[in-house]
Amino acid sequence: SFRRMIWSFKLSYYNEYKSYLRYKMMRGLQPQIILLKEGTDTSQGKAQIVSNINACQMVVEAIRTTLGPRGMDKLIVDSKDKVTISNDGATILSLLDIVHPAAKTLVDIARSQDAEVGDGTTTVTLLAGEFMKQAKPYIEDGINSQVIMRSFRKATAHAIKMIKELEVKVKKDDPEEQRQLLKKCAATSMCSKLIAYNKDFFSDMVVDAVMCLDHLLPLNMIGIKKVTGGSITDSQLVKGVAFKKTFSYAGFEMQPKTYDKPGILCLNIELELKSERDNAECRIDNVEEYQKIVDAEWSILYDKLDKMVQSGAKIILSKLPIGDVATQYFADRDVFCAGRVTQEDLNRTVKACGGTILTTVNDIKPCDMGQCDNFEEVQIGNERFNMFKGCPKAKTCTLILRGGAEQFIDETERSLHDAIMIVRRALKNDAVVAGGGAIEMELSKELRNYAKTIHGKEQILITAYAKALEVIPRQLCDNAGFDATTILNKLRQKHAQGQKWMGMDISSEDIADNFEACVWEPSIVKRNALTAACEACCTILSIDETIKNPNSNYKPPKPMPGM
Repeated sequence: SFRRMIWSFKLSYYNEYKSYLRYKMMRGLQPQIILLKEGTDTSQGKAQIVSNINACQMVVEAIRTTLGPRGMDKLIVDSKDKVTISNDGATILSLLDIVHPAAKTLVDIARSQDAEVGDGTTTVTLLAGEFMKQAKPYIEDGINSQVIMRSFRKATAHAIKMIKELEVKVKKDDPEEQRQLLKKCAATSMCSKLIAYNKDFFSDMVVDAVMCLDHLLPLNMIGIKKVTGGSITDSQLVKGVAFKKTFSYAGFEMQPKTYDKPGILCLNIELELKSERDNAECRIDNVEEYQKIVDAEWSILYDKLDKMVQSGAKIILSKLPIGDVATQYFADRDVFCAGRVTQEDLNRTVKACGGTILTTVNDIKPCDMGQCDNFEEVQIGNERFNMFKGCPKAKTCTLILRGGAEQFIDETERSLHDAIMIVRRALKNDAVVAGGGAIEMELSKELRNYAKTIHGKEQILITAYAKALEVIPRQLCDNAGFDATTILNKLRQKHAQGQKWMGMDISSEDIADNFEACVWEPSIVKRNALTAACEACCTILSIDETIKNPNSNYKPPKPMPGM
């Protein structure tokens, strides 16, 4: 009976095992549900958020050392072996070939900061990277990213509110006081550039350039021309339109180079004899007919030239070429002409001097021509420039930059662009705050106090946000070679005592009241930087899955032989 019981137990186990195998075989025969194309790369979850944060940290490390007056420059060589030397955050990030899709967000916010404000591109990238760095341990500890995003947005709103309370309004009633404000803002912007040692020279030039514009402050009415050679202090500001002398024929030297109150005619017409097209065909029977064709071409050209001279214009500009015959014709009649003028320069001349760009010379009216008080052609270095001064229709100016190396002049142009944008913003928004890490330390102190009034997880997250703001003064110390721990401890002590404008002083390797030291920045720079950095951080934290589609030419691997 005992053996019979064991055999029955084994038989029942064997039957159950056969049923289990049959069930597994049936499961294996069921077709799998495939949602994505074969070869698609997917990754998701907490690990994906951490991976995106790590990728952004690598981008931040690339430009971290460019911040501040003692920031280093980067030399970038592109695929065409073009060399760029710069410490502008937006320029560096745009030249980097970033392939990580999440890290490209930092490039976008740097570009938006550059387009909206003109300066603070490195600051906004550093802040975004530090926000993510502070959020990373909480993501790893299991805190939902939505809680972190909500806390960071609340902290940003409170920080912007504090900036509006702390900012100092500057009176516009006194022109001299307003000019000094603009000069200090421009000088602060250029402190971290290659031209920092000439910031007093260029701050005057930038302020004069912006003050030349009308109340709308159009950026396209400030032209920047570069001439290699000479010293950087040979750069000059022309209150009017200036552009390089274009290609010309021999008769050009016989034309006058100076006019007072001339009429200006801007054209989009070709004034030279053209050879026939390749597929053109003209059949003639005798020499007389051929001569008639040649005479017709000359008569058409001379008819155009006669109408332009009869209009009374003394300066003729054209986007298209002006040939040798037309050049000599104008020279014989004391008329100045220039062909192959770029579209940008032609448009700026029309906006400044008036008139329109004509495509025909029939029925030229006085309203079609522009006017200026003075025109002259001058030699600058190895280049000759055509200058229009005293333009009545619109206020405009041109900056002519000099320098030894082409890369240095390019970086000077980028630096002046940032300074011009800052001065324009300071004119439109007459509120400033102290730079040098002063406003960041004050905001950090206020946010720590604000976090104590909130309970729950948001308290530690807003405190982490406040700690992230200290990355700006800390990085300024590191780039200058100072002891960041000592400087930050001094700043925390002074701000706790109510000295809200205490920041870094690079010259004395200590701290100072940066508002008294005239280290000023428009408050809109800081507001825009905080908003853009917070949004970029929240965008990265909200991505928990990346789906990368395969290439269109993807082919699945072939099975091994015998399979």
